[in-house]
Amino acid sequence: MNAHTQKSTVQGAAGVIEVAVDLPLGSPLGTQPSKGVAVIAHPHPLFGGTMDNKVVQTLARAFTQCGWTAVRFNFRGVGGTEGVHDEGRGELDDMLAVVAHIKPAGPLCLAGFSFGAFVTTHAFEKLGATRDIEKLVLVGTSVVRSAAAPIDAAAHCKTIVIHGEVDDTVELSAVMDWARPQSLPVTVIPGVGHFFHGQLPLLKSLVVRHLSSPAF
Repeated sequence: MNAHTQKSTVQGAAGVIEVAVDLPLGSPLGTQPSKGVAVIAHPHPLFGGTMDNKVVQTLARAFTQCGWTAVRFNFRGVGGTEGVHDEGRGELDDMLAVVAHIKPAGPLCLAGFSFGAFVTTHAFEKLGATRDIEKLVLVGTSVVRSAAAPIDAAAHCKTIVIHGEVDDTVELSAVMDWARPQSLPVTVIPGVGHFFHGQLPLLKSLVVRHLSSPAF
């Protein structure tokens, strides 16, 4: 993605997991990140989703611009990651394994797009009791095939949910049905579909603004 991208693998329950680490902008190789690590999950593996998806890379750029190290990874069965698709269960294990290996302690953010956002809600729920997660970024959150986990009310101030108005993969109405009982705000980009074609700069700016704001 940029000159500071480092490719490696970590060990997961189904075998090795392929990861790509992007250092903060202006950070020379080998230096410590100034803020912490953001782990970003990609869209559905069975529909071409990978860690190189444009939305996932846009999220990574937003994090690195704000001084975070961005960690993208391939779910099981994708690219160099071993194993086979497990309908979200094993993919949650993959994300938790990446978090445990890359940043066992210290500042942490979680983010995901589409199926990756669905997995991220469950990772946030799983880690919330033991980890202080500074920011949660959910984009085009999949809530249709399987239920996304609710976001605790105390974490709403650190969470941004972004969705396209005319998303025909995950309809906005379904996301609102998930968010409404939680009183969880949803940021809607008018006239935009699932992959944010033509609006990736706007998506990035919304995430940067969220990352730059204090979580009260």
